[in-house]
Amino acid sequence: MRKIKGLYKRDKVFWMCFVVDGKTYRKSTGKTTQREAVEVLNHSKREAEAGKVLNIDKGKCTFAELAKEYDEVFAKKQKGYSTKKYIIRQLVDEFGSLKLRELSNRIIERYQTKFLSTHKPATANRLIACMKHMITKAVDWGMASQDTLIEVRKVKNLVESNKRTRFLNVNECQRLIECCAPHLRPIVITALNTGMRKGEILKLKWEQIDLLHGYISLIDTKSGEGREVPINDTLRGVFEVMPHSVESVHVFTDRNGKPYRWLTHSFATAMRKAEICNFRFHDLRHTFASQLVMKGVDLVTVKELMGHKKVTMTLRYAHLAPEHKSKAVKILDEVLQSSTQEKKSSQFTSQFADNLNIDSSKSLNLQVLPQPFPACQPDRQTCRN
Repeated sequence: MRKIKGLYKRDKVFWMCFVVDGKTYRKSTGKTTQREAVEVLNHSKREAEAGKVLNIDKGKCTFAELAKEYDEVFAKKQKGYSTKKYIIRQLVDEFGSLKLRELSNRIIERYQTKFLSTHKPATANRLIACMKHMITKAVDWGMASQDTLIEVRKVKNLVESNKRTRFLNVNECQRLIECCAPHLRPIVITALNTGMRKGEILKLKWEQIDLLHGYISLIDTKSGEGREVPINDTLRGVFEVMPHSVESVHVFTDRNGKPYRWLTHSFATAMRKAEICNFRFHDLRHTFASQLVMKGVDLVTVKELMGHKKVTMTLRYAHLAPEHKSKAVKILDEVLQSSTQEKKSSQFTSQFADNLNIDSSKSLNLQVLPQPFPACQPDRQTCRN
């Protein structure tokens, strides 16, 4: 069976999708054979081009049908698809059997409240945000009405208060490195010395490392913008002793030459041996930023090293450097003191000029005044005699 543009099969039924005058039409043909489906498609196109409104029963399809369409058409090409796929599955488990027109503000908020009993507000917000986007796409695709979208958008985001800034001190860092397994140690050292995310580290390739100029070139980042991470002497020493050949692609690989995907067990073992609690691998990134801020590195530089899009994300570390506030106040103090001294000097000069009957509007050049004593100083020995 050859493929027909604008037709695709879902289970046993053919669906059609086409665009006329910038508007997308998507609906079921109701036919199970391609020949009949092509006839329906051509007839629907002619009606749309003639300005007739297609008989599309918006909201008749179920949420599960929308989820399948959303996954195939949109989600698969997005970054972080594995996470989004898991979110879609959770939503389908709850709303899959409901028709889109049955979705309401009350139903979604009831689910939101139930979800909060076992999850944090930030996780609930991610699910609701995904659901809102799915319904938005459903409206664009002609699968849902604007009324459904309005109902879903009435659900408000919850206040998020679960930001973590857990970080290690220097002694804890050294302890953790010593307790790491041989394959994990260079990975942890890289995280502590670069602030790179776990995904960026595990996907790191030798072609991205420039030891000559001392930087790591990152392209596929979370923010979508590439950045260059400097290599310090500690990290340079790690890379130089790591065995690899010309054929090597990834930096951190298992015994089969494949990049690591999970570090859960080995990292947990290292944490237990180092006697460190309540710490995740991602907190190594917080440790990198926190140690820099506490050593006096400005937040703008930390932002660039971390690859944050906005400085507001870096401000979570600002409380670790109260010195910059003290320095700002001291600078203001110096400015005010300098201004006060200049004012006093100006008043003294004006008063001195009045006593000498000199016009204060003219600048006073003290160098032209006659010197009361000779320029040369008498010999101390002569004075003593």
